Amino acid sequence: MSDNTTSAHEGTKEDLVITRIVKASKATVFKLWTECEHLRHWWGPKGFPIVSCNVDLRPEGIFHYSMRGSEGTEMWGKFVYKEIAAPVKLVFVVSFSNPQAGITRHPLSETWPLEVINTLTLTDHGDGTLLTLRGEPINANPEERKTFFDNVASMQQGFKGTLDQLDAYLPQ
Repeated sequence: MSDNTTSAHEGTKEDLVITRIVKASKATVFKLWTECEHLRHWWGPKGFPIVSCNVDLRPEGIFHYSMRGSEGTEMWGKFVYKEIAAPVKLVFVVSFSNPQAGITRHPLSETWPLEVINTLTLTDHGDGTLLTLRGEPINANPEERKTFFDNVASMQQGFKGTLDQLDAYLPQ
């Protein structure tokens, strides 16, 4: 990867914006975001590999997954796809989940928003792709919105680690 840029900035008090230049075509990057065979190799925090994965890539379909930490901690999450415009855009609502794909609270925060809408856009950039991910809470009360905004720096670090895993997976 020639430019290992990951950034987050305020935008509005609800915005999270992360950018990264990935050394792959838009079509390849889109596949990496939408197919279990790829997601299981890079999605999620470092040290929490995906152990269960299902993708139903259609509007209102879901990516439902579980991750397991080194101490056996299991966490479930899901995306609900809202808009799919391969290979340039993916809009999805992210939430913590249970094994039945129901929405649950963040395991460590009672004030984390239940749902965060994300817009992933992929743009040609030299010999790679500029990945831009924008996220903001939806259906959230003021305290949940504040919790989200107060944790932008933490989310930036988390996404940096996740996208580092994406970069490491690319040559394969």
